[in-house]
Amino acid sequence: MYKTKGLPNTRIEIADALRGIAVMGIIIFHCLENFNIFLDDKSMALSTDATVFSVCEVLLSSKMYGIFAMLFGVSFFIMRDNQEQKGRDFSLRFAWRMVLLFIIGLINIFFYNGDILTSYASIGLLMIPAGYIPTRWLWAITIFLLAQPVEIYSLVSGWKFPEDELWAECAKITEANINGSFWESGITNVRIAYVANLAWALWAGRLTQTLAFFYLGILVGRHRLFYNEGNNLRIWLWVLIICFPLCLIGSNVDMGRFSVWTNPITNMLILFSEVSAIVLLWYRWKPFCKILGNVCFFGRMSLSNYLMQSVFGSVLFYGWGFKLCDDLGATWSLLVGIVMITIQIIILKQWDKNHQRGPMETLWRNATWIKF
Repeated sequence: MYKTKGLPNTRIEIADALRGIAVMGIIIFHCLENFNIFLDDKSMALSTDATVFSVCEVLLSSKMYGIFAMLFGVSFFIMRDNQEQKGRDFSLRFAWRMVLLFIIGLINIFFYNGDILTSYASIGLLMIPAGYIPTRWLWAITIFLLAQPVEIYSLVSGWKFPEDELWAECAKITEANINGSFWESGITNVRIAYVANLAWALWAGRLTQTLAFFYLGILVGRHRLFYNEGNNLRIWLWVLIICFPLCLIGSNVDMGRFSVWTNPITNMLILFSEVSAIVLLWYRWKPFCKILGNVCFFGRMSLSNYLMQSVFGSVLFYGWGFKLCDDLGATWSLLVGIVMITIQIIILKQWDKNHQRGPMETLWRNATWIKF
């Protein structure tokens, strides 16, 4: 059973910076996808749309969610370790925290059908037993999950995910979001989207990968890899040296029927390359650290930012709002995403002047630690 090492868990600014980058990337890609409304004919389409979408897809799609998931695991480790150092067990308190997150996610899914909070709350419960597992065994489980076991099973056995049912449910959600009223859209999202999101994650290879990133975050916390200690920077350098060439190969070689297995792994390798490069630049290049330090507050308020983008995005792109899904191609949608991030920075910068945490972070924290 894993026992705390008793080392202080000081604030990790690079984790806040990475979380800020991840949320910004998520916002931009959600705008590119018109918040899960995929229409071909756009009244304001541009010749640059295909290139913009392709570049952002390589850099952001599945990578920003993976970073977010890994940092979710890091946060769990820090909270659990702090409580263990005080002689307290964090398991029940964390389970309650996930109940609260699920409730917050249900509110979010009313606006945006692609919500991840409900899924994180459900899958996140599996971090509780992981917190007790010895490090070497947790590494073995994590590597097994990162190897995409569902995709390997599919290739070996011939099993195929029942896609028709999934796309039929997604079509109902899309129809309600495009043509339904505010209440019709929201109720359809709540009724269908949670199960549809889990099913899509299983189909896309993200379900086991998300749990793997949760566990990887716990391991990053246990090994204190985000601190500039010991040989940590050398470890990150080796991660970059190994993963960057492999992700270039994976992105440019057609794997045929094996792509269902290799694509999620390629996304993972790109993610590792991005994280390792950012960590190395953070600790080795002061101008980069200074520039990126300005997004730390954005990362500290990641939950508030995520919820805010769902409201803004649904108002802009859904049928009951401005219905920009009919008009904006990838280029204009990218600009909308940048403007959305800018507005959120302006709003939360004002909040940050007088508060240590974001509004939703404060509410979630206070509700987590309420005494029964």
